[in-house]
Amino acid sequence: MTHPTIALIEKRISANHFDPAHALPAADIERLVGLATRAPTAYNLQNWRFIAVQSPEAKARLRAIAYGQKKVSDAAVTFILCGRLPDAATLPDRLRPFVDAGFMPPAIADAWREGADAQYGGSQAARDEALRSATFGAATLIYAAEALGLSSSAMVGFDQEALRKEFSLEPDEIPALLVAVGRAAEGNWPQKPRRPVSEVLDLL
Repeated sequence: MTHPTIALIEKRISANHFDPAHALPAADIERLVGLATRAPTAYNLQNWRFIAVQSPEAKARLRAIAYGQKKVSDAAVTFILCGRLPDAATLPDRLRPFVDAGFMPPAIADAWREGADAQYGGSQAARDEALRSATFGAATLIYAAEALGLSSSAMVGFDQEALRKEFSLEPDEIPALLVAVGRAAEGNWPQKPRRPVSEVLDLL
């Protein structure tokens, strides 16, 4: 018998057609983001932000920036996934509950802060980590939506600078991708063929 998680992975599709009459209450959106934030981040930085675009006015603004993609308007919500440039100074607060619970010695938490400070001193390394964190969050959001009976579509077709200005992103935020979530409508393709594992796997 196939495990439910495996079944979700095997049947997930990238939806292009959503039911425009379907809406998600705030509690469901919060649940999706709560699940998405279970994704891993380096040093437990949690350096991301999820902007849930759900009102007709905000959807129209985002659709214009996303080159007119109809699914931005039709999906119940389209998330803007932003990665934030790593800030080692945030780690003491983010690790403190773990340290206070006795899982991590304070010395290790201090070492993580020092390590993050050293690792992300360069702008390219910091940008790479921001994009990684946002991508991990997006992937987890996609499968959380699938588990809740929803469909999704990840999108990279948007004007990054226009989005930054229109949605007032902070200087340390990088818009990595959009994820539309809602109820699928008729006309979506099944999951497209994947390359054979033998073409993408090296066993060393």
